[in-house]
Amino acid sequence: MESLISAEIIRTSNIAFGTSGARGLVVDFRPEVCAAFTINFLNIIASAKSVAIGIDNRPSSYGMAQACAAAAESMGFQVLYFGVTPTPALAFYAMDHQIPAIMITGSHIPFDRNGLKFYRPDGEITKQDERVILQGELPVALPGELPSLAASDDANTLYIQRYLSIIEHDALKGMRIGIYEHSSAGRDIYPQIFGNLGAEVIRIGRSDEFVPIDTEAVSEIDKKRAQEWVAEYQLDALFSTDGDGDRPLLSDENGVWLRGDILGLLCSQHLHIDAVAVPVSCNSAIADGGFFEHVELTKIGSPYLIETFGILTKKYSKVAGFEANGGYLLASDIDYGKASIKALPTRDAVLPALVLLVSSKHIPIFEQVQALPPRFTASNRLQNFPTEKSRLLLEMLSTQPQAALSSLGMNQAVVVNTDMLDGARILLNTKDIVHFRPSGNAPELRCYAESDSIVKAEQLVDLFLKNIREKM
Repeated sequence: MESLISAEIIRTSNIAFGTSGARGLVVDFRPEVCAAFTINFLNIIASAKSVAIGIDNRPSSYGMAQACAAAAESMGFQVLYFGVTPTPALAFYAMDHQIPAIMITGSHIPFDRNGLKFYRPDGEITKQDERVILQGELPVALPGELPSLAASDDANTLYIQRYLSIIEHDALKGMRIGIYEHSSAGRDIYPQIFGNLGAEVIRIGRSDEFVPIDTEAVSEIDKKRAQEWVAEYQLDALFSTDGDGDRPLLSDENGVWLRGDILGLLCSQHLHIDAVAVPVSCNSAIADGGFFEHVELTKIGSPYLIETFGILTKKYSKVAGFEANGGYLLASDIDYGKASIKALPTRDAVLPALVLLVSSKHIPIFEQVQALPPRFTASNRLQNFPTEKSRLLLEMLSTQPQAALSSLGMNQAVVVNTDMLDGARILLNTKDIVHFRPSGNAPELRCYAESDSIVKAEQLVDLFLKNIREKM
């Protein structure tokens, strides 16, 4: 194949970095595009000789992995291929072995899209790394036939052992825990983790087709399923994740899914975290509730949380970050009971779920949530919503927020403050909050709302999304 230049391939590919990783349509992830991203990424990892590669269960992921592997081998890297594995499992293996990693996953977005996530030997790449990857000008040449890849189970094994070594044996004894498997990359290892910790595991809802579970916009079908499954199987809790296993879904004893930021807050309390970094989209009780010595508010996306860790870990001994989608990032090595937990500064779904399940043997999850300040959040999204319209909406909210909200059906509340750090987050005189933000990965518009009741928060989201769809 004729040699092309990596920066030019990327520039014309329609693939772009979003909140976490490079995302786009599967048809645009041509082999030379995957190779160009891989070459530019590995070029900034000077000392490594090997690279770890993993995939999710999307139909397109294996072919993309072949192209990434071919590019890595052309640079002299040994490819360690782990097949279908959760993103945090791959990241943990790479950090433990001090090598870079590439995860092929589109996370929660539909199966006609996919993505690439990159990890340095010390963890997830930063926004600065993303800019360097986009600018690299290196030759790209792929072989006529892409390599076949044989998967090792070592990453999954190490990830399982991480949790079996920090949670006391039989800590979940006597509990019945359902695993909603769908097409999650971790669906075959979660039963091993929970089962080896003493729980009786009930495996539910496995799918041979890819299911795009969005932990920030759980479907009404999945909300109903959770309640039905908890009742049918007499479960103490139901656990699931998004497609690549870095964002958790955990239900309480009644089958009600916890919001991801609430799960992160409760987990951080049990871990006695000193300082947290959270996106501005998270529940305001985190910053206002006095739970931590310091709360740093960031833009949405794990790279922004990670950028703050270097500062926070110099001032505080126990630092973590979490997002509204539930992904939990542990920035510090910390003690938990009689064990020590190694830092894993990338989204993880298992740690927060396990910590809360262990605690629920003493205080039910429902009661822990009820004890928090009465601030409730809801979110949903408009899919296939043109990016140009999202930009127009943000401009209107930035310049004339009162008029913009009035045109969208909010006529009785007064705008008190508008925060444009990431999207438009608007505080009203009713103490309600509405937040509009275009997706960084797809043509979608997200709406978050916070109020003193979950019903009102959900009504605000429904009102704005309905009117935006109809009027824009």
